[in-house]
Amino acid sequence: MVDFSTYRALSFDCYGTLIDWESGIRAWVDGWIAKTGVETTADAFLRAFNGHESAVQAAEPSERYPLILAEVARRFARDAGLTVSDEDAEAFGASVGDWPAFEDSTSALRRLRERFELIILSNVDRLSFARSNEQLGVTFNSVITAEDVGSYKPDPQNFDTLLATADAIGVPKHQLLHVGESLFHDIQPANRDGIDVVWINRGAVRDTPRASGGTDSAQLGKPVATFTSMSDFADAALAS
Repeated sequence: MVDFSTYRALSFDCYGTLIDWESGIRAWVDGWIAKTGVETTADAFLRAFNGHESAVQAAEPSERYPLILAEVARRFARDAGLTVSDEDAEAFGASVGDWPAFEDSTSALRRLRERFELIILSNVDRLSFARSNEQLGVTFNSVITAEDVGSYKPDPQNFDTLLATADAIGVPKHQLLHVGESLFHDIQPANRDGIDVVWINRGAVRDTPRASGGTDSAQLGKPVATFTSMSDFADAALAS
């Protein structure tokens, strides 16, 4: 059992951990299909999503996230032999704030805030996160976005910024616990930097096809604990 009382701050990935980005993307793709009659599926889009997103982020690390998403839509359409208008691609980029929070996110965060400092480390821009945070309804002690850092996770700069931010509020590395869903974006790079990490494996309880990449258990790394929901994590963290 992990003694969570040794930690003073929790840093969170947002999309996939707190916000259900896959359901949000499905909703946009379904709306695009209904509007244009384009012959594809949300499953096909999700299967291609991570590869396109990682490639665009690597090529344009300082680009704001809505523009990253718009380019993802264009690359998906190109590779699938489809057409997406600039208007629709830009609408996808602007859809982040519409992506729903997981049902357990707000209650878990409010409970955790009673004991821990809360930090966001997210691969989006400030405006997109601000819209998502309206759904979460929680005040974080610090918010770090890709727009602030000028790069996207898993770039080491993002976790260096996290450590500097924690240090600025008096939290050393050994008292910081990072919480994330993506093995590629969060678990592995946190391990690389010697940051303890919890894996929120929401994929273990989902019954729909998921976005490819970042979920191979052979690439897991070494989380100190694994949970299938934020609710279960909060229960364990507050029981210590």
